[in-house]
Amino acid sequence: MKRNPRVTSSRRKCRKAHFTAPSSVRRVLMSAGLSTELRHKYNMRSIPIRKDDEVQVVRGTFKGREGKVVQVYRRCWIIHVERITREKVNGSTVNVGIHPSKVIVTKLKLDKDHKALLDRKAGAAPPTKLRASLLPTTSPRPPLAPPPPAPLSRRSTRLFTVI
Repeated sequence: MKRNPRVTSSRRKCRKAHFTAPSSVRRVLMSAGLSTELRHKYNMRSIPIRKDDEVQVVRGTFKGREGKVVQVYRRCWIIHVERITREKVNGSTVNVGIHPSKVIVTKLKLDKDHKALLDRKAGAAPPTKLRASLLPTTSPRPPLAPPPPAPLSRRSTRLFTVI
């Protein structure tokens, strides 16, 4: 359900915004999920994918293959992973494009800017273990009483009153 009146729910306008998005917006839209270990380590679920990250394909023809991201091709909404190629008719090999939603990141390329981003994002939300401990503890509810019997319909009450 739409809550913000300034956000459109029109299919036409949403598609136009998606396909004409600038590169800075496409960077965020081309995010990939993190592996379970990285998810617990950095307290994040997904991150914008970038060159030199190591990924594992989890959907499609190349499911199970792993490799390093060679190129993030934002114009076509795909990434190229090393060792995932096909041979053309003339004999040359080309990279096969994979959508970022079909991969998970298994190893991040960390530099000072990326570490700062991870620290900033991880500090925004408390760790998952703390979330459970912050919830109020309540005793279990007593069982509900059985519902009252359903009233007779008008038709059945007339039958009794006629006699």
